[in-house]
Amino acid sequence: MPKPTLDVVPEFYQGYIKEIEEEELIPALINHGNITLDLLRSIPEVSAGYRYQPGKWSIKQVVAHMIDAERIFAYRSLAIARNDKTPLPGFEENDYAEQTNAENRRLYKMIEEYSNVRASTIDLFSSYNEVMLQRENVCNGNMMSVNTIGYIIIGHEAHHRRVLSERYLSN
Repeated sequence: MPKPTLDVVPEFYQGYIKEIEEEELIPALINHGNITLDLLRSIPEVSAGYRYQPGKWSIKQVVAHMIDAERIFAYRSLAIARNDKTPLPGFEENDYAEQTNAENRRLYKMIEEYSNVRASTIDLFSSYNEVMLQRENVCNGNMMSVNTIGYIIIGHEAHHRRVLSERYLSN
């Protein structure tokens, strides 16, 4: 399915969708995953604890957040694709970030985990047919389709990749 138009995307997520140029979901997941992996692999382990300001997440916490968010969005897509009608809750990203144990982990292992999660996401979305991709349900108070969630995964990733580049790695 092609990229959703902004009129069907909840307002909060529209900025994420605007980040994506590709019109086909699976190639976009692959392309953006590779771009993110290249960026993450360029970060030296000694820099992984860096915070651009006091109180901001470290680089490792940003990576952990990207992994957590992708898993949550992928679960939402799975539940909806399987025709589960249960409204799906949101999550508090700061609470999650505090519980990642990122500071006690090695960046290279987190990069490996990110790669594995993205491969799993690609496999999951590749398994969906057209009907599944069009299914909708409530996620965090917003009606969303499986296809839209796929693009949100990519846009969320692109957003955090830009934050890493501009605020953490620009020195």
